[in-house]
Amino acid sequence: MKTHKEVTSSRRKQRRAHFSAPSHIRRKLLSAHLSTELRKKYSVRAMPVRKDDEVIVVRGNFKGHKGKVTTVYRRKWCIYIDKLQKTKANGAPYQIPIHPSNVTITK
Repeated sequence: MKTHKEVTSSRRKQRRAHFSAPSHIRRKLLSAHLSTELRKKYSVRAMPVRKDDEVIVVRGNFKGHKGKVTTVYRRKWCIYIDKLQKTKANGAPYQIPIHPSNVTITK
């Protein structure tokens, strides 16, 4: 049920606003949960991911992998983790994009 008459509840408009959000709003949207120790320490459930945060992947094919965030790519809605790489057919390594909702910040 709609509660605020000046704010839309249309799915189409919500998706358009989300995917065309400017960079300063995407920063907040690219948030990840904190580990239980950090959650107790700061009394916050989630925070925006930053470069040099230590994270652990909790969802997907790379579940359980730990590493340090090397890049937060706001334009692509993903982060890159230093030890998370695959090799191409020619042997060159490339980094795998991970959505921040699939990681937990540990440090």
